[in-house]
Amino acid sequence: MQYTIQDKSAKIAVLCGGMSSEREVSLRSGKNILEALHRLGYKNAEIVDVTSNIMEDLKGFEYAYNTLHGKYGEDGCIQGVLEILKIPYTGCGVMASAICMNKEYTKRILKNSEVPLIKSVYLLPGEDPVKKVMHTLEYPLMVKPVSEGSSYGMSKVICDGELYDAVKEARKYNDEVLIEEYIDGFFVTVGVLEKDGKAFATEILEIRTKTEWYDLDAKYTKGLSEFIVPATGLSKEATELTKKIAVKAHELAGCSGVSRVDFMIKDDKPYFLEINTNPGMTDVSDLPAQAKACGIDYDNLVLMILNSVGLNK
Repeated sequence: MQYTIQDKSAKIAVLCGGMSSEREVSLRSGKNILEALHRLGYKNAEIVDVTSNIMEDLKGFEYAYNTLHGKYGEDGCIQGVLEILKIPYTGCGVMASAICMNKEYTKRILKNSEVPLIKSVYLLPGEDPVKKVMHTLEYPLMVKPVSEGSSYGMSKVICDGELYDAVKEARKYNDEVLIEEYIDGFFVTVGVLEKDGKAFATEILEIRTKTEWYDLDAKYTKGLSEFIVPATGLSKEATELTKKIAVKAHELAGCSGVSRVDFMIKDDKPYFLEINTNPGMTDVSDLPAQAKACGIDYDNLVLMILNSVGLNK
């Protein structure tokens, strides 16, 4: 069942902050969303900074607008709590959140589909990274914690020595690590929203950075990245294909309400990177810029996501 929240007196918890490495980004998203809800007339919306006392903190709330990023908020944990409390919430459900938070498991879901994947290996605790990639992958490589966002713990490496250091850094965040071949192209991202229960892609956002790759600094420091939306670096055919693949990945992973699908583009071909089930909503975040290019301003984007509650059942 989909809810349309027309009652402006509804008590809405804007879930943000939390206990992940992306806490500060989430707080920024939550502040923007709360201001938008108040402008929209939802005066009983309140910020709820998610802690281990969340079961008590949510008493009395009718709905939850989930803008948590990372561990406990984007991995199925808070979704499970909300299911137990029978509080309808925005975004993806328990299963899709858990799957998409793990980059390796997302690739396993998509591997037999038309979604083009980057060649990679999955490094378990105790495994030697050089032995794992030997005869399998070619340098340069991207090393990533398997369940982390905002580029935390990510590194680009060009030799065995750097690989050991990069894996050590990634394991500060997760014991399991994903190692992918580096795609020498450019980064694009596609928002996926839902209207009347049907998923559709936003305009593609192309990102040109002043850093070597789209790292944490480039994502959240004004002036380090240039947003080009609609993207200009793809042909018309590649644009339509990338949008189609984004919606397909969203659907195959069981997503609902909202997601953002990231790609690298090389030789006019998209290569899937990951699905973000709770895209950032800060002043420099991708999804608001993508929606704006589709004629959806920030407040209406917030309203569209708010009215998707119930789609994740």
